[in-house]
Amino acid sequence: MTTIVFGFVAGLVLAIVTAPVGVSGAVFLLPVQLDLLSVPSPAVTPTNLLYNVIATPGSLLRYHQQRQLGGALVRRLVAGTLPGVVLGAVVRVRYAPGAALFHVLLACLLLPLGLWLCARTLRAPRRRERPPVGPRAITLLALAVGFVGGVYGIGGGSILGPILVGRGMPVATVAPATLASTFVTSIAGAATYAALALTTPGNIAPHWALGLACGAGGLTGGYLGARLQPKLPNTALQLTLGALAIALATLYLAEAT
Repeated sequence: MTTIVFGFVAGLVLAIVTAPVGVSGAVFLLPVQLDLLSVPSPAVTPTNLLYNVIATPGSLLRYHQQRQLGGALVRRLVAGTLPGVVLGAVVRVRYAPGAALFHVLLACLLLPLGLWLCARTLRAPRRRERPPVGPRAITLLALAVGFVGGVYGIGGGSILGPILVGRGMPVATVAPATLASTFVTSIAGAATYAALALTTPGNIAPHWALGLACGAGGLTGGYLGARLQPKLPNTALQLTLGALAIALATLYLAEAT
């Protein structure tokens, strides 16, 4: 019961902080499961995906009520991440790649990206900004992020968000799109793991009780976080997104050492 309550509170707090910038919070829930709750691997990955499935509808509902949900960006992200997450889940179960190298590589991407986004937000705006990422590049980027999400159980918003916002897209546009992509791909990923668990030995199925508890907390927290977003200035949202990228990179580097 203590584990269930702790999972609910963790999901609630993480979603309140991360939903305004389009991150589900699963990236930070992963070390909580491994280090504090001792969830075995690879069961931790589908448990994270289960959290996303339950938690993200809260924020999506609020963004829909605020008329921020929909559009071409959502379709492009889903078109890329959906096949990627299925492929990533198969690779995770069949080949079980180690997480250490992945954490280092992801940290090397997120740390400079987060620092750059924070510096870009704080400095005086330039007359010429970089053009936004093109449609094809968005789909290819989403495919790569979906694959990573399928292997390691992260929604992808922590990677897609800083890149898209850093290239000029407003957080108010990016956040609902990345969360919608996270929701759809997490359903596919969780279903893939459930199917693989029927034919593959080991801890492959999600930790259902914990995933449901964390998801219930995230459902409430995501709605509150999305409701909070329009009240926050874009500068604060960009700095939050950059800070989350830096925090995640620092966490991954610490785990690898």
